[in-house]
Amino acid sequence: MKYSLQEIAEITGGDLRGSSSEIISRISIDSRTIIQPEGILFLAIRGERHDGHKYIPELSDRGVKAFLVQELPSKKDLIIPGTGFILVGDPLKALHVLAAHHRETHKSNVIGITGSNGKTIVKEWVHQALSPDMQVVRSPKSYNSQVGVPLSVLLMEEKTEMAVFEAGISQPGEMDKLEKIIRPETGIFTNIGEAHQEGFNDREQKIMEKIILFQECRTIIYCRDHEAIHRLMLRQFPEERLFSWTFEEGGDVHAERLQDQSTDARLHVRYAEDEMDITLPFRDRASVENAMHVITLMLFMKIPPLVIQSRIADLTPIAMRMEMVKGINACTLINDTYNSDLVSLSIALDYLNQQNQHEHKTLILSDIMQTGRDEEELYSDVSGMLKKKNIDRLIGIGPDLYRQRLRFPEGARFFSSTSEFLTILNSLEFRDEAILIKGSRVFAFEKITQRLQEKNHRTILEIDLNAMVHNLNVYRSRTNARIMVMVKAFSYGSGSMEIANALQYQKVDYLCVAYVDEGITLREAGIHLPILVMNPEVSGFDLMIDYNLEPEIYNFRSLFTFIRAIGKRNLESYPVHLKLETGMNRLGFSEDELDQLFEVLHKHPGISIRSVFSHLAASEEAEHDIFTRQQIGIFERMSERILEHFPGNSFRHILNSAGIERFPEAGFDMVRLGIGLYGISTDPDNKLQVVSSLKSIISQIKSVKKGESVGYGRNYLATRDTTMGVVPVGYADGLRRDLGKRGISFMVNGSEAPVMGNICMDMCMIDLSGIKAEEGDEVLIFGKEKPVAELAEKLDTIPYEVLAGLSERVKRVYFQE
Repeated sequence: MKYSLQEIAEITGGDLRGSSSEIISRISIDSRTIIQPEGILFLAIRGERHDGHKYIPELSDRGVKAFLVQELPSKKDLIIPGTGFILVGDPLKALHVLAAHHRETHKSNVIGITGSNGKTIVKEWVHQALSPDMQVVRSPKSYNSQVGVPLSVLLMEEKTEMAVFEAGISQPGEMDKLEKIIRPETGIFTNIGEAHQEGFNDREQKIMEKIILFQECRTIIYCRDHEAIHRLMLRQFPEERLFSWTFEEGGDVHAERLQDQSTDARLHVRYAEDEMDITLPFRDRASVENAMHVITLMLFMKIPPLVIQSRIADLTPIAMRMEMVKGINACTLINDTYNSDLVSLSIALDYLNQQNQHEHKTLILSDIMQTGRDEEELYSDVSGMLKKKNIDRLIGIGPDLYRQRLRFPEGARFFSSTSEFLTILNSLEFRDEAILIKGSRVFAFEKITQRLQEKNHRTILEIDLNAMVHNLNVYRSRTNARIMVMVKAFSYGSGSMEIANALQYQKVDYLCVAYVDEGITLREAGIHLPILVMNPEVSGFDLMIDYNLEPEIYNFRSLFTFIRAIGKRNLESYPVHLKLETGMNRLGFSEDELDQLFEVLHKHPGISIRSVFSHLAASEEAEHDIFTRQQIGIFERMSERILEHFPGNSFRHILNSAGIERFPEAGFDMVRLGIGLYGISTDPDNKLQVVSSLKSIISQIKSVKKGESVGYGRNYLATRDTTMGVVPVGYADGLRRDLGKRGISFMVNGSEAPVMGNICMDMCMIDLSGIKAEEGDEVLIFGKEKPVAELAEKLDTIPYEVLAGLSERVKRVYFQE
């Protein structure tokens, strides 16, 4: 993409103010991802909970010269001369208009994909199958929304021969907008989901809305075995535009499933005069159906059967998300080892640059395969991208990168193969750095990840950062107050630095820890958000000041000690947080202590009251609502007295996660989000997503005869011949020793496997009788299909205790799409 600001103003009908000299090559809607400002047009989009306009002064300071806005900055916002603004009525609509214009000026063949599931996988497999023969552009990741689609279309270039875009909708009226941007010649409908989905009246309406994407298509590919899809296709389109496949009868392409091999599916495919046997490197039904869409497309394009057979056999798994784990020597590893192309590389590098806990950034990169581009031109672009993304060290692996090594800065290391790199890996020093491992599947970079990661314990806690951000936004939508997020107790077992870094990126207002050491760890990891320490030891006040941490002050002893600490350093207006006792009967100043508190604070102006807060004792329990409202009333009365004596910018906060859900009227100035961030709530309609999943594997399967005992204490006697699995997770990992006595089971291949006997220190045993399982299969202890709240209930405790009790030896793995 390359437009002048003047051209964009003319295309969008906007009013150009200021400089028009900037040539635009990239569009950004997220100020956090802008590293190099050259050629950037920032779209200031307004939403329910955000307004891009407020980031304009900051971006101008960082060198961004072009903005598309709904409102010009005020005079008080100092904007650097030479900046240009395009003023429009709606920046999102203007983006749609620009993308539609861009699509109209590029005559590449365009494939549009929609459906309930499989859109991204089919898109990626179409790219894998076609890119060896032509230059193919595709939507990055799952860019299928009202914002993602236009950004994807703007990636089309003059050299683009084929473009593949996916389109997703959540309510009627959205697809019409996307169709005007994509304008596909060929359409693929993957499938349709459940009979009812929020946003649509019924399944038929959902299908009808989705197929609006195909209204100008010459050809529409779909599986006619989905009766509802087939019926509505025939109703809406002439039959000559439909190109269907089937496992049954009547389609243009007929497929028959042959006997599967150990890890592969085998199909016999027939179309017109062509017949062929195809091997797929997958066996599950969804993957076979997704692959059939690709096969049908290739047959329609008259690609020779031998080529189809070869390309389908080489399809690789699609990593829908990046994985982040702790590495050796205090490193952080970002694992993106399934595909590599310029767009996904750029996205991964942006994520690498978000890791503020490390100053030093390293990239381990493989050859970029099947781009259809000239090799010298491709790696010149890669080199330029790495300079813009501020990469400190590059390790290139593959024959192409080795040939093009002179195009990269001095100091980069190159190897012709992964095995060659592995032979010298131990001689390279990796220490306190963020390492992105980005490679095409054929280079087997998982071997590098295994060598560089810190822990190889097979029990892992998976943390879905996308789900966490979703939950954060759910709570943001319920209040206009500031958000303080609790990251104490190792972020409820999820990992302090990683969670805090993600929250800082999401621009929460405050973080809260329990102890000084937790706050110091975050500061040393590059966290610059304000941090409240709830349980400060008076002996740690000097360290708190050193690391700019803000103490909770809850009694006169802590107050006088802190006054002395700041007095020694002649500090003024140091922020503190006053804790009030409103009924919890824990820490805090009582109401009859306020007059004495006022007297002390007036004498010591070095103290600045940053916030006044209290804790609700039972906000999640309806039976205690009267007491909760009494607490809120006491807090309001006490805090108003404090603010009368000390007017200013102090915040008031009393609501926790359950309080935000059940007492939103008491949001005051700030709310504290804790367990709700991790998807745990007493409200069944809260729309939260599960963040944490504790998983292990089956180490061994063995038979236990009737009457034999299992485990320590022999308190489990088999009442029948039993198939038993040994799982490498125990009470040293955080499980309770008595799980087996409480009727608790784990999930194996969709079935419940009861725990047998006492939990051991490092392992436990489960009953696999009647379950189809093999050694190495995954065991789900809790997660999406098995909520942690159910486990906590059987243990007569709360989810907090289960999560916070997980040992640090359990490897934390972070995922982000």
